[in-house]
Amino acid sequence: MGEVPLRLALGLVLSFGIGGVAYRLEALDRSGWLGAVLVGTAVFGFGGWPWAFLVLAFFISSSALTHYRAGRKAGVAREFAKGGRRDLGQALANGGVGALLALLWALSPHPALWWAFAGSLAAVTADTWATEIGLLSPRPPRRIRDGRPVPPGTSGAISPEGTAAAGIGALGIGLLALLGSPIGGSMGNALLVGMAGLLAALFDSLLGATVQGIYWCDRCGKETERLVHGCGQRTRWLRGWPWLTNDGVNALAALAGALLAGIGAAWIG
Repeated sequence: MGEVPLRLALGLVLSFGIGGVAYRLEALDRSGWLGAVLVGTAVFGFGGWPWAFLVLAFFISSSALTHYRAGRKAGVAREFAKGGRRDLGQALANGGVGALLALLWALSPHPALWWAFAGSLAAVTADTWATEIGLLSPRPPRRIRDGRPVPPGTSGAISPEGTAAAGIGALGIGLLALLGSPIGGSMGNALLVGMAGLLAALFDSLLGATVQGIYWCDRCGKETERLVHGCGQRTRWLRGWPWLTNDGVNALAALAGALLAGIGAAWIG
């Protein structure tokens, strides 16, 4: 723990600067900038460069995909609580589990914690890539619960393009985790992280289709994740647990990815 205070200070400076650039590029809003500082400082301070590298890989790739053909996806951001500039809740949902794992690593390093960290980032990467690419699919996605076609952006919907993107994103994190691993590893570890991330992203969709809080706009006659719809109309509860937001679902998916990858790594040794 001797180097931790210095790394925390450096992490604060670096994450503040990177978050500021992301804010100027409209990848984060002001609260998202704060979230980036909190997560970045903790991850770099308690983990170090390899840990921060994976977070940057997730953030840069996901932000780039968010801006890719953003005009075609703008309508979904108005209908649902997805897309656009990331806020504090999204930053903590995507990086909070990783920050906690970095703290545990600083207290008691264990190889499984590194792979669990990679699994959490593989999960949020897979989910984000699936959303951003899936929204560009020429065909309507299908709800994972019953296979019924639904509008793009609907919680719990999946598409072949989005699922493929999820797998590629998760495996990419697994390969980067192996490349930058501070503890060594094997291709089996990288594949494990990729599989954990993909399964966690599908778990995210399952939660979105079953228990996530969903609301209804009477003015537009549409489902939404927002308490106030994009049209300005206050919505009413339709189904799911009102307290379980999209950010909560993302955090649970990150936790699932961490558990799958961490337990798997401990099992295979």
